[in-house]
Amino acid sequence: MFVCHCGSNIGGVVRVPEVVDYARRLPLVRHAEDNLYTCSDAGLSSLRQQIRAHELTRVVVASCTPRTHEELFRRACEQAGLNRYLFEFVNLREHCSWIHLREPDRATAKAKELVRLGVAKAALLEPLERSRAPVKPACLVLGAGVAGLAAATSLGRQGFEVHLVERTLRLGGLVAELFRLLPGDRPAADLVGSLAGELGRSSHVHVHLEASLEALSGFVGAFRARLRSAQGPLELDVGTIVVATGARELEPLGLLRHGELDGVLAELELERALVAGRRDFGNVVFINCAGARGPERAYCGRLCCAVAIKNARYLAELDPRARITVLQRDIMAFGTELESEYRRAREAGVRFVRFSPERPPAVLGEARVRSVRVYHALAGEEITIDADHVVLTTPLVPHPEAPELGRMLKVPTDADGFFLEAHVKLRPVEFATDGIFVAGAARFPADVREAVSQGMAAAAKAAAPMAAGEIAVEATTAVCDARACSGCGDCERACPFGAVALRQEQGGRSVAEVNAVVCKGCGACAAACRPGAMQQRGFDDRQLMAMVDSLAWDEERGPEPKILVLACNWCSYAGADMAGVSRLQMPPNCRIVRVMCSARVRPELVLAALTRGIDAVLVTGCHPGDCHYSEGNYHTRRRALVLHELLDLLGIERERFQVRWISAAEGAKFADTVRTVVQRVRLLRAAAPGGER
Repeated sequence: MFVCHCGSNIGGVVRVPEVVDYARRLPLVRHAEDNLYTCSDAGLSSLRQQIRAHELTRVVVASCTPRTHEELFRRACEQAGLNRYLFEFVNLREHCSWIHLREPDRATAKAKELVRLGVAKAALLEPLERSRAPVKPACLVLGAGVAGLAAATSLGRQGFEVHLVERTLRLGGLVAELFRLLPGDRPAADLVGSLAGELGRSSHVHVHLEASLEALSGFVGAFRARLRSAQGPLELDVGTIVVATGARELEPLGLLRHGELDGVLAELELERALVAGRRDFGNVVFINCAGARGPERAYCGRLCCAVAIKNARYLAELDPRARITVLQRDIMAFGTELESEYRRAREAGVRFVRFSPERPPAVLGEARVRSVRVYHALAGEEITIDADHVVLTTPLVPHPEAPELGRMLKVPTDADGFFLEAHVKLRPVEFATDGIFVAGAARFPADVREAVSQGMAAAAKAAAPMAAGEIAVEATTAVCDARACSGCGDCERACPFGAVALRQEQGGRSVAEVNAVVCKGCGACAAACRPGAMQQRGFDDRQLMAMVDSLAWDEERGPEPKILVLACNWCSYAGADMAGVSRLQMPPNCRIVRVMCSARVRPELVLAALTRGIDAVLVTGCHPGDCHYSEGNYHTRRRALVLHELLDLLGIERERFQVRWISAAEGAKFADTVRTVVQRVRLLRAAAPGGER
């Protein structure tokens, strides 16, 4: 057992030495130690040394989320001669110390219990071996903006077959509509032409215009994509996918009288006019943060200030007699180059006036814009600025097709609708779904240079498995004990990937068989198997039940209720991580047990928990339609209906078993759900005879 201080992230709340002493007294624990940073070179070196010195056959690390460091510790176990799957992770940072900052005593008690659960499962782990699967050396790039063009040209240059899919009739995306780019005032058409020209010289890149993805099946190395195009349907076999669908400018129709008065433009409308050769704009007022940083759209557009500075400066240089004003809440000119552009705009005569969101500007006029009235925050008075044109600087927003595309690819979007990468620091431009990568403004507003560099980064990530020619398939797949199989076919019907099929044995007996390469390890078949013949490696019934038994056992059971949370790995476990990262405080009553999918939860597991003294069971999963395993949460929803009926028959309150859908971005929802469940269970306990269940 290795318990990490994580600097002060864990050690500043949880009394780590006390947790280590507790771990030493647990059955089967031969060695326990604490490390300042277990993931550091010193921590990993100690882990390898202790495995050899004590001949350890199982390892448990209690530190941060497995979503970021599990592979690191598994590799360290392998380097010490231990099978990588004889390792268990306990999350003390996101799920304990960060969410209980003001309750060190209860956080420490919870940490001990989480460690006990980890040891209980680790004792039953079995050595597993990963299989290998071939990877087709072809990539599907969705979107032909500058990020998609950069990805496609990079992959084509490396000799991989590339299918570049663009919804419109032209290349370049939003950049193709712009006038000039920062820094250096380079014409946008030159950049798009350069990328498109290199693309045209590659025999490996196939461009599909007026086309879109209609359906996707398969997995990393062997995706099958069906395209809808003007030339008719087309099916492609690819090994990897890059999502570079970009974003669009918010259309400000109805905002600050856009669409009502002549002369009120959006930034993109101004850019198009400049591209068309128009130069007579007169006095112009730019209004920044139009449609951004408000109740409907809370995020900062990042690029908006730079766009306003660039265009305001250009108009001022174009007509030195014109009065150009930028109304701003604040200026986000990050980096030395944008700071220089800001100074250059001021030197050209552009005036910057600050306003507060409580007193926003008002555009005045009847048929045409006449002026803008604004409260000058620094001068402390209301002023009126004459204007021939008003330009609204609006943020980039996700394409409306992004949610549907996310469901098709089984990748998440954040609360704003942008695609959510696996980890902004540790796994940039990657999705949690293997073999699919993201670049450019599809993941968040990005400038041209960022989009190009991300496109090349995504290409590098996508090229790695294609260059290797094969991938290692995780061993946490389903397996069938043929001796216990009844041949009912429930597992085959439950599998969303067609990985389970019945085969005929001699004598005519039907037995389920699993294709380990096709199996994605959701566990839906294991939960559907009534005789228990089907199991999921690494998350089998014995291991999960051992954690339930360990949680139900309590040598010092206090008055507080105890709640078991069974969280799916991809969305709701990540949502719990998000709550931790956001330091959202919640009652320390919940113990989170990770399963790969909510569909893995057998009804027997829920009933065992409720009948052995656990006060409530909360199952959390992806939102219906967004399941990483396509339809796993639909199985969960159907089982929940049956389970509630069964609880009624057993005389157990329905509120003690709940199912909630929580995405990776909904940390606040996870925290609110925990608070609500804990409060409800406290009321149930208080209402029970003697104040206890």
